[in-house]
Amino acid sequence: MIDHNISSIIQSRRSIYPSAFNGEMIEEDVIIQLLENANHAPSHKMTQPWRFKIFCNDSKNKLLDEIVKNKEVSEIKKKKLEISFNKSSHIICICMKKNKDLLPEWEEIAATSMAVQNIWISCVNSNIGGYWSTPKYINKLRTFLQLNQDEICLGFFYLGVHNFKNEKTVRRGNLYEKIQWFR
Repeated sequence: MIDHNISSIIQSRRSIYPSAFNGEMIEEDVIIQLLENANHAPSHKMTQPWRFKIFCNDSKNKLLDEIVKNKEVSEIKKKKLEISFNKSSHIICICMKKNKDLLPEWEEIAATSMAVQNIWISCVNSNIGGYWSTPKYINKLRTFLQLNQDEICLGFFYLGVHNFKNEKTVRRGNLYEKIQWFR
């Protein structure tokens, strides 16, 4: 039998947009615990491809400056980013180390995604929220993020404190339309 508590935690996972954050800082030891949980994600051949670049305090402003100096970011998008960055406690760049000689890239992306899911479900039943954003300009941040040749950035994970109880039920598609039994 599956543990009801585990099912409840998984089914309670929600994306909390940075606009809902209150700007409060999350303690560093909490961030470390979230990342420790991420570090326990499964990976084929134990490659553990996930890498995290953590921005907080003034470093968030440096990241924002690097993003907006890109001419593709409109003035409206710049204002939205400023709000998101200011309200977020931490912005984690989700990066991945490719192991192309050992495994297909999709397996490493899947493992990194599971690490992010571990962060997300670790926030359930707390006032910490998270949101994974995958903007197209992340590819222009390689030098700024000091990525090695075999690393890529898969987006930003915004973390912040929020003051509301998210009881909204997210409508999921019918499971039975997504499965096929072979008996």
